[in-house]
Amino acid sequence: MGKKTHRELSGRRVSKSANSFTGFSLKLSLIFAALLLSGGVNAQKRVINRPEIVWPKDDASIIRMIASGSIEDKRDALFEIRNRETAEASRLALPALSDKNRVIRATAAASVVFLPADEAVSVLLPLLRDKSAFVRREGAYALGIVRNKSATAALIEKMQRDKDAEVRAAATVALGLAGDPAAVDALVDFLKATPKSDKEFQRRAAARAIGQIAQIARGGKQMAVTPQSFLPDRFKGLYSPDQTIPPVLIADFRPAIALLTGILLNPKETDDTRREAAFSLGAIGDPASRDVLQQSLSSPDYYLAEIVREALLNMER
Repeated sequence: MGKKTHRELSGRRVSKSANSFTGFSLKLSLIFAALLLSGGVNAQKRVINRPEIVWPKDDASIIRMIASGSIEDKRDALFEIRNRETAEASRLALPALSDKNRVIRATAAASVVFLPADEAVSVLLPLLRDKSAFVRREGAYALGIVRNKSATAALIEKMQRDKDAEVRAAATVALGLAGDPAAVDALVDFLKATPKSDKEFQRRAAARAIGQIAQIARGGKQMAVTPQSFLPDRFKGLYSPDQTIPPVLIADFRPAIALLTGILLNPKETDDTRREAAFSLGAIGDPASRDVLQQSLSSPDYYLAEIVREALLNMER
């Protein structure tokens, strides 16, 4: 046989080396897969053997955890109280309202809202004077959920004067949730001020709060989301007030109607504030607002256009 060329010999060496490397890679892959499988099984066993979290169920455990538990223990106990949604359970949370930890005090605010309204207001009002803005904010929101007129004056004061922007905004939201018509004038006064970027959320909340108050005054339910959807009309479960708009209500809301109309038609207002103004005009339901609302049906802001459409539908029902 003749001599092999250098190219042929080099090719054989490369081929042999490649085959060896491929075999080694295959073995390494198999070993690695086996290790993964073994680890996966062990990991699965570890998860299965993990102890379950035991939530406090009996009153004695809840009382003990709130009195002397860790921060997490106290929060777990307060969450359990909230889940029960009873006045009896809410009373178990009362000591937590004066806990030294601000997180516990704030968490407790939402756990006492199931007390009778007068009692709930009496234990929540002190939170509005708490040194922590976080606690004041949660206390204000909880008072809105309680929905008792005896808290209106305190919430208005917080909306107007609290030094923390989040607390002022929470108080504004709470006034809408509470639904007391006595708050409308204060909300209108706030909206009369020149819009500022640092008060944008609160301005939006004030515009919406007026509509929420109107919904309650008309005997209906507050809408949680606006627009409710972009579905055809027949699929919308819109707000349906139990009564037509009484003339006295129109008179009470007349300053608000004029102000909300100006906000809706003002292109310098933020989109969110104009949307909430449209919602509130529909919630008040003054027939004189139809023409104003119809002007925004073709708005390039499709959220605003849909809110207006829903407002007009509600006014027709």
